[in-house]
Amino acid sequence: MNQDRKFQVTALLKAIETGAPEPVAVIDPAKYIQHNLAVGDGLAGFAAALKALPPGSAKVNTVRVCQDGDFVFAHTEYDFFGPKIGFDIFRFENGRIVEHWDNLQPTPSEPNPSGRSLIDGPTAVVDLDKTDANKKLVADFVDDVLVNGRMDRLTGYFDGDHYEQHNPHIADGLSGLGAALQAMAKAGIAMEYHKVHRVLGEGNFVLVASEGRFGGKATSFYDLFRVEDGKIVEHWDTLEAIPPRSEWKNDNGKF
Repeated sequence: MNQDRKFQVTALLKAIETGAPEPVAVIDPAKYIQHNLAVGDGLAGFAAALKALPPGSAKVNTVRVCQDGDFVFAHTEYDFFGPKIGFDIFRFENGRIVEHWDNLQPTPSEPNPSGRSLIDGPTAVVDLDKTDANKKLVADFVDDVLVNGRMDRLTGYFDGDHYEQHNPHIADGLSGLGAALQAMAKAGIAMEYHKVHRVLGEGNFVLVASEGRFGGKATSFYDLFRVEDGKIVEHWDTLEAIPPRSEWKNDNGKF
């Protein structure tokens, strides 16, 4: 079942590139709820978004896909109206997709200070028996450090300075994270996590969807962590500004 749903999600996303109609049949048109605020609600909104793409212009490469119960999340390299990296979350009900969330960020033109991109790195899902423990570890880290700023607890979640970072502005290691936070503070740029909306995981990968503010703007944070031997060892993320209510194309909210 897990592989079937993962395959269905991968095929659905690829249909953005190919235009193939068959994968879209996994969406339940009577129940589909859209949380991408730039897209109209329901299957009609999804179809309209596809129609707006210039023929043959879209490229889609899904690199990671995981399942947690009725939810499947994917980490994908896109190129439509410019290159982007995105996380998509789909909720299944009775074998069909009934809800979708995503978070998209333009692809940086250069690697980060450690030479990494927003999407490279390990893809294999392992340690399935550790899923619950890994989700708790990551949820505690986000609550302790990112939401509540308990920096004295930071080092307990990591194995020394062994931490591979894919954020475009931050170097590897806790030393890289500390330097970036210090630079942002010096520049007067605040990154605030206010609320965690969802924690999903499979094996060594855990995705957290949160909201807050970055540089004074309402922001959606999607953070993907890789866990190894009870420690966080790798991190990918996307940040997307949440548009004002007047610009929403559906009434479902970002989360």
